[in-house]
Amino acid sequence: MFTLGKRSLSRLQGLSPNLVKVVKRAIEITDQDFFVGEGLRSVQRQEKLVSQGLSKTMNSRHLTGHAVDLHPHPYKGDHDFDGVPNSDDWDAYEPIVKAMAQAAEELRVDLVQGWDWGWDAPHHELSWSTYR
Repeated sequence: MFTLGKRSLSRLQGLSPNLVKVVKRAIEITDQDFFVGEGLRSVQRQEKLVSQGLSKTMNSRHLTGHAVDLHPHPYKGDHDFDGVPNSDDWDAYEPIVKAMAQAAEELRVDLVQGWDWGWDAPHHELSWSTYR
């Protein structure tokens, strides 16, 4: 069983309590260790990511504490620096995605995952329709 480290726990600060519960449950049930890459973002950080092409919107759920990015540990990285996980990384993200889905179901939290969009495997957010 895995646990979140101090850095990951600090990166959960400012997030919706329901999202935090899902992340904490997911780390208990996953068979792939992971860490919290990013949670709550400032507008300045989001602007920078959009300008670099690493985010597609200024309407990000990260700005409201409704999104979190999780990465496998150990993290192989973005080898070609295009902002998209490389194909070898997707295999490591899949168990995290499954654990997050199971945790959300257990806790009855309406969760949307970037994995389902086909381009943002690290991203998990609370549904717009349920959480404003």
